[in-house]
Amino acid sequence: MKRRNVLKTLTLIPFAGGAIQGNSASATQNFSGALRGPINPATAGVEITLESFMSEKNIYRTHGIEPVINCRGIFTIIGGSLKRPQVKTAMEEASRNFAQMDEVADGIGQQLANLTGAEWGVVSAGCAAGLKLVTAAVVAGGDPEKLVRIPNLEGLEKTEIIVPRTSRNSYDHAIRNIGVTMINVGSMEELENAINPKTAMIYLVNGDRSWTGAPMSLENIVAVAKPRNIPVLFDAANEILTFPPVHLKRGATIVAYSGGKAICGPQSCGLILGKKDILMSAWQASSPHHGPCRDNKVDRDEMFGMVAAVRAWKEIDHDAILKQWNSYLDHIIKKVSGINSVQTMVHVPSTQSGLSNVSPEVVISWDKNVLNITGLEMADELARTKPRIAVAAGGGRGKDPNVNGIAVTTIGMQAGEEKIAADKIYKILTAKRPPLSTEMQAPSQSLAGSWEVDVKFSSSSAKHKLFIEQDGNWIKGGHQTTFEVCDLSGSIEGNQIRLQSALKLIGDHVPYTFTGTVTGDKMTGSIFMGEYRSAQFTAVRDKKAGPKQKIFVPSGAPLSS
Repeated sequence: MKRRNVLKTLTLIPFAGGAIQGNSASATQNFSGALRGPINPATAGVEITLESFMSEKNIYRTHGIEPVINCRGIFTIIGGSLKRPQVKTAMEEASRNFAQMDEVADGIGQQLANLTGAEWGVVSAGCAAGLKLVTAAVVAGGDPEKLVRIPNLEGLEKTEIIVPRTSRNSYDHAIRNIGVTMINVGSMEELENAINPKTAMIYLVNGDRSWTGAPMSLENIVAVAKPRNIPVLFDAANEILTFPPVHLKRGATIVAYSGGKAICGPQSCGLILGKKDILMSAWQASSPHHGPCRDNKVDRDEMFGMVAAVRAWKEIDHDAILKQWNSYLDHIIKKVSGINSVQTMVHVPSTQSGLSNVSPEVVISWDKNVLNITGLEMADELARTKPRIAVAAGGGRGKDPNVNGIAVTTIGMQAGEEKIAADKIYKILTAKRPPLSTEMQAPSQSLAGSWEVDVKFSSSSAKHKLFIEQDGNWIKGGHQTTFEVCDLSGSIEGNQIRLQSALKLIGDHVPYTFTGTVTGDKMTGSIFMGEYRSAQFTAVRDKKAGPKQKIFVPSGAPLSS
C-alpha cells in the first residue's frame, strides 16, 4: 500500500521581500532565466555514485573518518551546508592578498548593505558569535574602556538583556558570555515593567511565538522598545535570507543569520545586518581588536566568501533548485513503492511554515510488525553502516509522534546521492528479520535502593547518586547530578541495565543514558550524553542504614530558640 499525500505548496518561500502578512513574507520574486550558479553547490554537475562516494581516496577516509550522505538537513553537527562554487572562488581570490582588516570590514559592510538593503553588515564567526558581538556593542557602546572591562560589568550603565521566556535557548550562552543579566519575561506587561535604565537590549528568537499576530510578536515588542531607544536583536539563525531582510522590515534593530545554512556560505560564518552604529561597535569588539571578543576571528577569505554567498543566493533560480529537490524525492518514492505496508508523504515548503526548513522532505512510514523494524532502528542502521546516511526518525515536519518511519530531507543532498539513499533504504526495508519481540528477560536481581555513582568525564570526575524503585523489569526513581535532581526511568533485563534521565534548564538540555551491567551491589558502564559525547560510570549500592529512632513531635510552639 502506498499513499503520496503532497501538502501543497505555494512556491518555495519568497526570497524577495514584501509586506508581512500573518507569519510569512508575502511577496514573491521568482528569479527567471538560466541558473547563474549550479544547483548543486559542491559538485557543480558531477553526479555522485556509490563507487565515488566509497572511494578510499576520499580525504575523510584518508584521515580515518567515515563521511556521511546528508538526507537529514542543515545541522552544524554534520558540517552545515556545502559552499557554492562562487563562494570558493571568492575565498581563493581573497587569499592572494593582504589587506588592513578594518578597511576590509568597511568594504564588506557596505557591500552587504548594497546587496541586502540593510543599513550595514558584519561577518561574524558564526551566528552565535554575532549575538555575542552585538551584546558587547550595546553594553560598551563603542567605548573601548568599557569594552575591555567585560565581563566585569561593575560600574557600566547597560547590563541587562530582556528576553521572552519562549526565546530562551542554548545559543543565548553567547549573550550571557558578556556577563549581562538575563531578565526573563512572559508577557508584554512584564516586558514593559522590566525596562529600566540598565536595559541594554531586547533579544528575540524566531518561531511561532515571535511572528506577526502573536502576543509577544516582534512588532509588539518593537512598539514598546523603539520609543525608549532600546535595540531589538532578532535571532534568525536557521532562516533563509530575504531581500530586504524581513525582520528588519518588521522593526528589528539587528538580525542575525547563520552563514553556513541555507545561504551556503562558509560554515564558520554568521551574518549580522541592521543599524550601522551598533554594528560598527560590534566590529570594534571583534578580532583583530583586543578585548572579550578577540575569539571572534573571521578570515578575510571568509568575509569575501560570505558576500559571494549572499550575492549567489540573491541571483540563483530557486524554482530550479526546488525542481531538482523534488526529483530526488520522486526517485526515492518510486524505489520504495510496492514494499508491503510502506506509505510515503511529501511535506513541501509553504508560506505557512515560516522561513525555516525550506526544502521538501518525504516521510517513509510502515507497519513495524510487518517489516519487523522501527523507525528509530532504521535511522540508526542507516547512520552506522556504510555508506552512512543521515535521516530523521519519525514523522518529520508533520511531527506526528505515532508515525513509525523516517524522514528524508533534500537540502543537503547532492545529485546522485538520492540513488545511493534509495537503494540502501530499500535494502533495509526488504531485509528478512525475525518478528519484533515484546518479551523481556527476567531481571537478575533487584536494583532498588540508593547508589553512589562515580562518573568519569574526559578530563574530570563527579559524584552522582541514583535513587531506584523497581517493578519487575521497570525502573523509576531519581538521578542526582552535581547540582540538580532529575527524574529517572529505565529497565533491567538479566543483568543488563538501561537508565535514562535529563537535566533541563532554561535554554539547555543534557541527556543521560546509562547502559551497562549489574553484579550484586555494583553497576558499571557508560553514559551517553547526546551532543556532549560519553562518560564512564561505576555505581555502588549504598548499604548505610538510616538511624532507627522514634521521632518526637512537640505538643506546641517552642519556648526558646
